[in-house]
Amino acid sequence: MAFEDRILTCKECGREFTFSASEQEFYAEKGFQNDPARCPECRAARKRARAPREREMFTVICAECGVETQVPFKPTDDRPVYCRDCFQKLRG
Repeated sequence: MAFEDRILTCKECGREFTFSASEQEFYAEKGFQNDPARCPECRAARKRARAPREREMFTVICAECGVETQVPFKPTDDRPVYCRDCFQKLRG
């Protein structure tokens, strides 16, 4: 089957974009049934938005050994926070 470039309209931004013959061939090889609904820019933005974000780390002093360490949660004053080594010792 010969594919030809087609013009589609992005459902996100409303701009027209080209669905190239090579892209159509790729879609057919993968067994995709539907044409892309978003332009390449909107697809990339959507992919970036879904990507995992870097965790915010908080610097604390271990309640057991006194070493400075970082934890992935905001500590509160009412509970002790431990470094990785001390936490493992207390846990196991």
